[in-house]
Amino acid sequence: MEKLLTVLKGINSTIDYATEDRLIDDGRLDSFSILSLVAELEDVFGIEITPVDLVPVNFNSSTAMWNMILRLQEE
Repeated sequence: MEKLLTVLKGINSTIDYATEDRLIDDGRLDSFSILSLVAELEDVFGIEITPVDLVPVNFNSSTAMWNMILRLQEE
């Protein structure tokens, strides 16, 4: 999870990712940020994020992203 938080801070260091749970719903992450984030997550964690995974529920919080990463690593 610490590695994920580091990646997220690289995208936007002004957001408190440890507590924020409406990153997409509140517009804290825009489409450009998500595209950058997806590429970074794929590189750092060795996963492939498909269009099926590109839904707000998977990106609204660091916990949701972490759960998605763990699931994709198992596949």
